[in-house]
Amino acid sequence: MTAQLETVPREALITDRGLIDRARALGPLLATNALASEHDRRAHQDNIDAIRKAGLFRLMVPKRFGGHQASIRTHLEVTAALAESCAGTAWVAALTNVCAWFVGLYPRQAQEEVFGANPDARVAGVFTPSNNSQRRDGGLIVSGKWFWSSGSLHADWVTVGVMEHDQNGAYVGQYLALLPRSEITIEDTWFTVGMRASGSNCVVAKDVFVPNHRLLDIPAALNGDYPTEFKDEPEYRGPFMPVAALVLVGAQLGIGRAALKYVVEKAPQRNIAYTTFEKQTSSVMFQAHIAEAALKIDTAHLHAFRAAADIDDAAQRGEKLDYLTRARVRADAGVVVTCITDAINILVSAHGAGTFAESSPLQRMWRDSNTAARHAIVLPSVGIEVYGKALLGVENTVTPLV
Repeated sequence: MTAQLETVPREALITDRGLIDRARALGPLLATNALASEHDRRAHQDNIDAIRKAGLFRLMVPKRFGGHQASIRTHLEVTAALAESCAGTAWVAALTNVCAWFVGLYPRQAQEEVFGANPDARVAGVFTPSNNSQRRDGGLIVSGKWFWSSGSLHADWVTVGVMEHDQNGAYVGQYLALLPRSEITIEDTWFTVGMRASGSNCVVAKDVFVPNHRLLDIPAALNGDYPTEFKDEPEYRGPFMPVAALVLVGAQLGIGRAALKYVVEKAPQRNIAYTTFEKQTSSVMFQAHIAEAALKIDTAHLHAFRAAADIDDAAQRGEKLDYLTRARVRADAGVVVTCITDAINILVSAHGAGTFAESSPLQRMWRDSNTAARHAIVLPSVGIEVYGKALLGVENTVTPLV
């Protein structure tokens, strides 16, 4: 694996293409460890070590700390490249990197505590808020349980959602609290049929003090108002929720590409049972299924990359993304998962019942894609309703997370 990494010219490593090439170079290792990662319900440690050595956990870390400060488009492409070999590992990388982006929104003091102390620090995160907090001078005392924290098994810090109420129970605020790994525990709760390698277990905190500089105001963030002092860093001017939603579809792109490649490569060696077709490639219907699946996968890429361009371009210009576009990006994320899961279903039917042999990687792709597609933030029905209301000028009563 070291030899493979060294084939990438050193000068290319600072470019987006160099980062994507590094992700692709890790493919054989991730594929070799895919079964073990699934069995152990966590990304294989060799995968984590290789991603770290390749600098791919620093994808969204500010350059001030030796990070790549990459674009959302690059985040999608790196995640997709990793997911072609192991979707669960790619999911860990994707969520770790977007949490690094979240840290880049906090005040300087919080950023220094995380990346100044350790440029390779990894951060996991969950938005779902706990209501168990009490105000103290300089911060909050926080307790709670947060399901499902992808990457928490490999994290040095975690971000968790927190609600604050006054002594009369009235709402005061909602935050993304940043806690060191030493002050939380992890419960082994990740028993699923798909995305098993992501190790998305439960984070638990009990009476942890979180100072104000490590509390990110969620309503302000949703409006694009961040406390970071580094306003000249365009990558950290992107819209909060569109970024948080879109990064969840990068793995889907890679799974879709891997499924199509697998079925196409196997087709000349497989017949269609109980028919005269000795090769799947001879069947016009099979050919049509492959074309249909490929076009759906292409459609998913077009929506994902259009949304990424909207986010990246607005951030570079220093402009806040308008509400209609933010709503459409959330819908775009739903379109991606719909297109990919539809494409994989077509490919599974075209490939045949052999898909469901435990030895077939296609059944794992099918399970991983369908599991990831049910993440609440990318649910197509929610995204479509939010976008439809935005197009019609109807009040959004569905979710503030746009």
